Amino acid sequence: MTTKYMTFSMYQGAMNRIFTKIKSIFRSPSHVGQEPVKADLIQSDIESNRSLCVVPWTHTFISPQSERRMCCASREKSSFVQQYIDQPGHSGVNYNPKTLEEHWNSEYMRNIRLKMLRGEKLSECEVCQDQVLNLSTYKDWFNKFLFPDLLKDLAKHTDQTGHTSLKPISYDYRIHNTCNFKCRMCGEQLSSAWESEKRVHNEWSEKNDPWMIPEVKVKIDGFQKNVVEAELIQSIEEKRIREIYWVGGEPLVWDLHWNMMQKMIDLGFSDQVFCRYNTNLSHIKFKGKHLGKDLLPHYKGYLICASIDGTGAIGEWIRTGLNWENFLANFKEMQMGPGGKDSIALDVTLTLPGLFSLKDMFDVAIELDSQVITKIIFAFDPEIVLSPLALPRDVLNEVLADLIAYIEPRVTPKTQSILETLRDLQRRPTFQEAYPDTYEEAFYRGRYHQLKVSARRKDGEPGKPPSLNDIYSKHPKVYEWWNRSRKSEAKL
Repeated sequence: MTTKYMTFSMYQGAMNRIFTKIKSIFRSPSHVGQEPVKADLIQSDIESNRSLCVVPWTHTFISPQSERRMCCASREKSSFVQQYIDQPGHSGVNYNPKTLEEHWNSEYMRNIRLKMLRGEKLSECEVCQDQVLNLSTYKDWFNKFLFPDLLKDLAKHTDQTGHTSLKPISYDYRIHNTCNFKCRMCGEQLSSAWESEKRVHNEWSEKNDPWMIPEVKVKIDGFQKNVVEAELIQSIEEKRIREIYWVGGEPLVWDLHWNMMQKMIDLGFSDQVFCRYNTNLSHIKFKGKHLGKDLLPHYKGYLICASIDGTGAIGEWIRTGLNWENFLANFKEMQMGPGGKDSIALDVTLTLPGLFSLKDMFDVAIELDSQVITKIIFAFDPEIVLSPLALPRDVLNEVLADLIAYIEPRVTPKTQSILETLRDLQRRPTFQEAYPDTYEEAFYRGRYHQLKVSARRKDGEPGKPPSLNDIYSKHPKVYEWWNRSRKSEAKL
């Protein structure tokens, strides 16, 4: 079967204009006769409404611990387990998950829609509004790429209470945390390998990880299987889905992924569906099926964001489980897939260790003629010592200046995001500047955690990835900063 592929050009300039204009895959749903929101409750100029996003009308997200969100980038209060990006919530209380039907037109979601239509700034949406992670935002993906034609019609499908007649057509359902990697900036909520390691070393507690309590875990697994998975299947059987985001965990090791992708093909509407992946790309074949040869040719289009945060040994340190050569081989193979090179991108999260292989990453991207999507590690806490922003300002500027000098003369539109993100880091406050009263103690706590993990994984030993000392020894000032003691803190 052949389909006409939608291509996605990922260009980031000084402004956040990164998407090419392409034909939307969304067909505006028919109006069902509900009384729309009154005109005086809607900001008249849709184009200038910076709060408006189609997500609360089109998209649904759930975590492996059954936390529902507007999307994976929204900063909401947790009801049971606080995720890394959440605002302070109610972590640790009783597990009481909601079905999609209960959530979709809940009072919370109805209020979100009304606030957006009025142009109010939402604290839940600060990651996009303030470009916290990268210069291109998740809102751009939905508003400019997926569903641009829907923006002007949102009020028609929303009544005066915020209730919408629309049903979700974009799904990010993280059914479970099954993953074969233990990436250093990840954790047990999104990686079963991390979870197993914590259990083996008894490094979890009922207070901090209530979802890991055995009897609670049984309940979560049952809800995710019997309710959440059933919701996804229902949306497929109704042929309602127009975009599906496969992310985990590691979705390419899930039976569910391969079965649902085949199901959409069998039902005859896969040519209406755009597929998006965030994957470590360790596997592109599963039980006799090949992602690029047997599944994706049947779909309207796809974008594979291949997560990779460093090359060679540094990449293998950051992403425990990575085989760099295997990743490269799979990436090159998928570049020859039906969507070509424009349908797979190097998805690079900038970490401090990763900066020391960024020149090599840039060279690889040039050699592969690959799009690069660049973002910064989540850092809402100064304990995140793997963030470049953990460095003192003078040292950070020195590291960034060296990288910019190397990259700028040969930068291309496809690699522009690397350069722009480095420049963005130059403008952002460091942890020392943003958290002057807590920075030092937070650094020592964060370093202690990383050294503990490093010792557990035997970093630096024969056959293992290098240690952080090995990586940071490339830059004497970074090495000195990392190994400082409390007695020297006043000098830094």
